Amino acid sequence: MWVPQESPTLSQMERERLEAAVNEAVRIVSDILSVNRVPGRLLLSRDINKYCRFIWSNTSATNYNKCGRANEHYRGETCLDVTIPDDHLSGCAVYHHPDSPISTVLRPEGAGLPDTDFLLYVHTQSTDKCRAEPSVLAYAVHCQTDRQGRPLAGVVVICRDRLRREGLSHQSTVQTVIHELFHALGFSKELFNTWKDCSYTTNNALDCSPWGQVTNTDDMGQVRLYTPSVIRALQTHLNSSEPQLGGMLENQDVRGVSSHWEARVLQGSIMGAVLGDPALVRVDPVTLAALQDTGWYSVDHSKAQPLEWGEGQGALFGSLSTCHENSSFFCTGSGSGCHYLHFHKGECQSDEYLEGCRMYKPLSNSSGCWDQGNERVSGEEEWSGEIYHSDSRCFFSNLSRESLSSPLWSSVVGRCYRHRCTGLNQFQIKVSSSDWVNCPAGAVVQVPGYRGSVFCPDRRLCQFSLIAPPTSQQAPPPPADPTLSSSPTESEQVSTQQHVTASPGQTLDPDPSCTVISVLGGMAALSLLVVLYLAYRGQRSSRVRVHAAAGDPASEPPPALQLQPAFCLTKHC
Repeated sequence: MWVPQESPTLSQMERERLEAAVNEAVRIVSDILSVNRVPGRLLLSRDINKYCRFIWSNTSATNYNKCGRANEHYRGETCLDVTIPDDHLSGCAVYHHPDSPISTVLRPEGAGLPDTDFLLYVHTQSTDKCRAEPSVLAYAVHCQTDRQGRPLAGVVVICRDRLRREGLSHQSTVQTVIHELFHALGFSKELFNTWKDCSYTTNNALDCSPWGQVTNTDDMGQVRLYTPSVIRALQTHLNSSEPQLGGMLENQDVRGVSSHWEARVLQGSIMGAVLGDPALVRVDPVTLAALQDTGWYSVDHSKAQPLEWGEGQGALFGSLSTCHENSSFFCTGSGSGCHYLHFHKGECQSDEYLEGCRMYKPLSNSSGCWDQGNERVSGEEEWSGEIYHSDSRCFFSNLSRESLSSPLWSSVVGRCYRHRCTGLNQFQIKVSSSDWVNCPAGAVVQVPGYRGSVFCPDRRLCQFSLIAPPTSQQAPPPPADPTLSSSPTESEQVSTQQHVTASPGQTLDPDPSCTVISVLGGMAALSLLVVLYLAYRGQRSSRVRVHAAAGDPASEPPPALQLQPAFCLTKHC
């Protein structure tokens, strides 16, 4: 990690939290993706249009397309307010005559970074954007790509104030970084049309051909992503043979194409525009299929996490023509019920991304059935039979105890009862003061001693092995490894809404103009190295300069930050 020597800096706790989250995110993505290694050191290029005032344009000249006159105001290369260290950049020179090999070195060749596939700068500060848009947690941009279009470097800005929020858990931050990594790796509208078809090549990305335009608008006006792996993954997920089942993209972007999946179809995906409770977010098969179709990576699809939303529901699932009926996923009206994973009680709501469709969203306070601390003292549990417990889940019910002269609860709402699995999609339930009762999936059962019924969900419980209560998935962040410096990560614009545990309905910012972050692995026996540089900045300036540990004496005014060397994360495949 690069830690600035100027104040204000992040506190030790903030720094360790961020390091731990970035390290975990990089590890997860590195385990999923591999990349064809490029020999030699990674050196980013300089923009000739920035350092040069005049370029030789005579095609017959020896120095055609080379710089003929330096720009005296050139101050180096920047990316999203981060000044790229000269040590990471190729050199540049001025050729004073069109046919003479004699040149004047403007900037010497940098040392470069060995065994590096992607260079990432993480910048933590409170920017104008952070202050203007309170929902934004992070935003980023990819800085440069190689000749095949694969991103080589990027910057992510994490809004510093968001790190201090009590509701921002370790897992929320990890998912934010993963989301941004995937944007930077290619899941971005800025990069869609640069994706490559490598299905007919062996191991040489140079032989791949462009897909061309991979997005198109269907008959209903929905923009979809049409690539072979995405179509197959979505067919499998929805149990459909529809040949034109492209991945729906969010249509809230007035510019036409989004960098996020449509929430009505892929709710819970790591690449949705809205990420809720971390326990409900998945690194899903459709997203990994999209990364496969960039042509730049080999993807370990066994690492995909099954997406429960819409599983097996057919090609029309999530369409505006079918979502206005009650189902296991969508609801009508505004009543109380259960979130589709049954961890939480919920309220039937819509939002801008659901476009009039409604789903049961977790209540903002004390809605988790798995949290024993949510047990109320109002006496409601006494007559409804509710139990808050680590193995409790939400069930639609109108139970009321027969022995009490309490109000007869006639409306079906979400209630918390214990459950235990007896087989695949088979379970029993336990209501307060009752024995365990078989609850056949899809059936309606009565409980001795209670009026009313309990509705047993089908294919929601005892079905997905990865589903666990939020508390069991949100362990505290591990302590920072004292032998490592922190690793930066990139990210497309992310809002606290998508990744903050405290606000399950928070949303990502509008699609960023660029993308950031990346994690790459070596193909076959090749190794992967991701080098990350982390810069922290206080709230007094919107600019940050990141320089190599040994500052370049030829660089412009003294850097705003003095930083220490970053650490390298290496993976051998």
